[in-house]
Amino acid sequence: MVDLENIRKIVTSRELTHEQKLMQLAKAAENSLDVLNIPPRTRHFFETGAINDLFEGGAPYRPRYILPDYEKFVKNGSAFLRVDPPKDLDELLNALMILYRHVPSITNFPVYLGSLDTLIDPFLDGLSDEEICKKLRLFLNYLDRTITDSFCHANLGPRDTRAGRLILKVEKELANTVPNMTIKYDPAVTPDDFMEEAIECSLACSNPAICNDVANRAPFDRYGVASCYNILPICGGAYTLTRVTLTELVKEAVNEEQFIGELLPECLGLIADYMNERIRFIVEQSGFFESNFLVKEGLLSPDRFLPMFGVTGLAECVNALMADQGKVYGRDPEADDLGQRIMDAIARIVPTFTAAYSPISGNKFMLHAQVGLDSDLGITSGVRIPVGGEPDSFSDHLRHCARFHKYFPTGVGDIFPIASNVTQNPAALLDVVKGAFQTGVQYMSFYSADTDLVRITGYLVKRSEMEKYRNHQVVLKNTTQLGAPNYDVNRLAERKVRMA
Repeated sequence: MVDLENIRKIVTSRELTHEQKLMQLAKAAENSLDVLNIPPRTRHFFETGAINDLFEGGAPYRPRYILPDYEKFVKNGSAFLRVDPPKDLDELLNALMILYRHVPSITNFPVYLGSLDTLIDPFLDGLSDEEICKKLRLFLNYLDRTITDSFCHANLGPRDTRAGRLILKVEKELANTVPNMTIKYDPAVTPDDFMEEAIECSLACSNPAICNDVANRAPFDRYGVASCYNILPICGGAYTLTRVTLTELVKEAVNEEQFIGELLPECLGLIADYMNERIRFIVEQSGFFESNFLVKEGLLSPDRFLPMFGVTGLAECVNALMADQGKVYGRDPEADDLGQRIMDAIARIVPTFTAAYSPISGNKFMLHAQVGLDSDLGITSGVRIPVGGEPDSFSDHLRHCARFHKYFPTGVGDIFPIASNVTQNPAALLDVVKGAFQTGVQYMSFYSADTDLVRITGYLVKRSEMEKYRNHQVVLKNTTQLGAPNYDVNRLAERKVRMA
């Protein structure tokens, strides 16, 4: 059914850019189609909010997240784009800029830009740092001004490179929203001084986040961090991401036993069936894998895609089940034990479902701690502790993270505002990272409590841009429109500020 009133609202909006209108009109057209078989019980859980497909649309015509093999592109160029293999830095950056324009995703922008340091480093011979930084400034500003969606990720590390250090230097100066960046950290190969530079940059501009490379490289031979903090195979990606919103599902529960034994398995099974509907349409009917040049030129492989099984709202779910006992998730051992029992059940049930066309994951769905939506009123992202309920001790908070991060091979993370005086001692914060990763934390990000650029759930938004949006001004990034209400409704300004 075509929603004409919604289309009129989009067309006449004074708060959307032309590009934002175009994308919203395209989504409205897609949602006018009804091509998926959705049983009544599944529709029920959609209506209650227990199931959410994160605005993927009614007729999926491309995978949600795409991670091209950029190294292969740099080596071979592209016949379709008429781009030769680059011979110097100018040609490399120009080639990447051309390719990024043609990498689709759920956002209509590339969600993964590759490991920029390893792509760039071989092309630096004969150039001074000053010359390189000038080119990097132009390149990174181009990305920030043309990829107007913050669900876009570039990777650094784990090895120290000249390019990596210069990217950090320029990024610290620019403080751009795009790309979101992650540095992969492996204590065996990543030197401390390189990591300290990354932490200094993060405290200045909230970039990069830090990935436990040892913990996250296990599922795939080659992985990239895409979108917010999605761990996915390079040369592939994710067909789809649908989540169970435990906050909403628990409202139908009679008690803990019925929730874990009956309600949860039913809902999880319906989500698996729904995602398979989406996967089959993409593979069998959309024509993406038969027609897209990224596949034809070997930058993507159909057998390296998988479905992501999202989980969010564990905290409120636990608190609802323990309300009569007054126990609180993140504070009381009994509540955390229940949280672990729920996650143990999910981790036991989800692998029993067969995922269509997903050999890279053994034809299984892979769990992901979904970060949330702007509409998530009172729903805490993934398995995080709600804002205002964080433990007083930073180490206790990190131990809690470690307890729950282990369930999510396709991404999980926590965000920590840091007191501004810590910028004087990044080595102390690196010690925190080392300790956290040793206990089992898989991904973490910092930002200085007084910086303009902040992390919302996993993506970056500027406070100054959010203020413009609140005043009904047009803003360049559509993620500012998502971030501003989330920042306000979920009281993100009140996150507990940590000392190293």
